[in-house]
Amino acid sequence: MRVHLRAETRAAMNKTGLKQLRLSGRIPAVIFGTGEHNMMIQLSAKEFGKWARNGKGGILELHFEDREPIPVLLESVQRDPVTREYLHVDFLRININEVVRTRVNLDYIGTAKGAKLGGVVQIQSTFIEIESLPDQIPATIPVEISGLEIGNSLHVGDLKLPDGVVPISSANELLVSVVTPKVQSEQPEAM
Repeated sequence: MRVHLRAETRAAMNKTGLKQLRLSGRIPAVIFGTGEHNMMIQLSAKEFGKWARNGKGGILELHFEDREPIPVLLESVQRDPVTREYLHVDFLRININEVVRTRVNLDYIGTAKGAKLGGVVQIQSTFIEIESLPDQIPATIPVEISGLEIGNSLHVGDLKLPDGVVPISSANELLVSVVTPKVQSEQPEAM
């Protein structure tokens, strides 16, 4: 299922123009890739924020009044470090019939058995890199960790990926492990 967002083309702007654009509830963005010229656009901060908070990845389809919809992947987002408002977004234009390389977020599910026995779950990565046709890119990849005991770990090679999805990340890349907590010995206070 593709998400549709409305977008409008925009002209190049200076800092003041970009600030006014953001104050009006719009986010400046750029679409690049597939050998075409970069395209400066703007979109609703409210609509984009709603999609981004959902945490899902996958294809976005940007709809314009005067042209065909453009399928894109989210490439990067710039946010204000204090207010967390969106400052700028980069989109990668894609061809639906060509394999693309992208990152997909991991969704850790369950509570590890080892954690119930006092172990500590250490998450090493929250995403992996994959290759796939754009329509086969999963929004997230579920990773079941409830069976992990103390001393167990999961690697990229242990994941069950959907058909048509090939991992680019190394098969032995560590994703999550359950370790024994370090116990600090009490030192007598020096007098």
